Amino acid sequence: MTTSQRKIEHLKLCSSSPVESRTRGTGLEDIMLVHKALPEFDIDDIDLHVDFLGKRMKAPFLIASITGGHPETKSINAALAQAADEMGIGIGVGSQRAAIEDPAQEESFTIMRDMAPEAFIYGNIGAAQIKEYGIEGIQNLIEMLDADAMAIHLNFLQEAIQPEGETNASDTLETIREICSLDVPIIVKETGAGISHEDALLLKKAGVSAIDVGGVGGTSWAGVEVYRARDRNDIMSEILGELFWDFGIPTAASVVECNVSLPVIATGGIRTGLDIAKSIAIGATAASAALPFVAPAMENKEMVLQRLKLMINELKVAMFLCGCKDVHMLHTTPTVITGWTKEYLELRGFNVKEFAVRSTRSELQIV
Repeated sequence: MTTSQRKIEHLKLCSSSPVESRTRGTGLEDIMLVHKALPEFDIDDIDLHVDFLGKRMKAPFLIASITGGHPETKSINAALAQAADEMGIGIGVGSQRAAIEDPAQEESFTIMRDMAPEAFIYGNIGAAQIKEYGIEGIQNLIEMLDADAMAIHLNFLQEAIQPEGETNASDTLETIREICSLDVPIIVKETGAGISHEDALLLKKAGVSAIDVGGVGGTSWAGVEVYRARDRNDIMSEILGELFWDFGIPTAASVVECNVSLPVIATGGIRTGLDIAKSIAIGATAASAALPFVAPAMENKEMVLQRLKLMINELKVAMFLCGCKDVHMLHTTPTVITGWTKEYLELRGFNVKEFAVRSTRSELQIV
C-alpha cells in the first residue's frame, strides 16, 4: 500500500469510526480553574493574542496536523487553511511523506499556503523518515509550504503496530539535533502517547524550539490500526492495537512533564475552550486539536469556522470566570489538580500544590 492510499484510509477511519481513547481521559477532567466571582472587567476586553515562534496569533490555538498526500484531501486542507487564516490561528499539515514519494501529491499540501497566506503554518514529517531524507530533504518540505516551522512527529507506537511500520528508532535524537540547524523553528510532536520530562529535557538539549505533547485522551493511532488490521484479517496487529489503545501519558500530565522552559502545545483530546484554558493554566503555551475538525472540513470552510468560533468563545468565558484578562494571566491563575493526575504527578516528583496557591493574595493582603 502506498503512503497516499494509507493517508486517505486513515482519514476515512477517523471520520467514521470511534478512534478516541477508551479507558483513560486527557487528565484535564482532574484540572479545576479556581473561580473568581469578581472578575472586574468586561468579557469583551479579553485579549487572546499570543506570540508563538515568531508569529503573532489572535488566539492560543492551532488546528493540529490532519491530512494531505491524496487528491481527495486537497479540498479538506483548503477549508482548514481558509478557516485558520480567517481566525488568525495556526495550522499544521499531515505528514508530507506522500509528497516526497509522489510529487503529484504536493498540491494537497501547497494549497494550505495558497489559502492561508498570513497564518502560522508548520510542515510535518515523521522521525522515522528524517534519517532517510536528511537536512536537504527537510528543507525542501519547508519550502513546499513556505512554512513558519517544521514538526517532526514521533509515532513509534503506531509504527510498532503497523505491519508496514518503521521501528528502527536508533539515532533519532541525533538526527533531530542535526535538523535543528535549519533556519526555521523545529517542533517535536508526539501523536497520542505523550512526552515525558526526561525526553523533554533531551529534546531541549538537542535544540528543538517547541514541544507538542500529543498525549493520551484524543485520537488513538493504535486504535486506528485496529480497524485497518480487521479489514485485512491481520490478527497480530489487531491484538497489539487493542492492548496498546490507551498506552502512554495523558495530555494534562504530559503538559506538566514538558515544563522545561520551551513553548509547549497541548494536543490530545482538546475538545473545548475550557480544555484550552486548563492546558494553558498548567503550562501550555497554546493548544491544538485535529479530530473535531475532520468532519467539518469534509463539509466546507464555514463548518470549520463554526467549530473554531465556539471553542474560542468557550475559552473567553473560561478566562472571564477565573479573572484572566489576557493569556499571560491565565498562565498564573490558581489551578487545582486532583484525582489520578495529581497522584501520577506527585509520584513523578512534581509539586502540584504550587499550581493551587499561586495568586495575588499577598497583593490583596488576604490572611
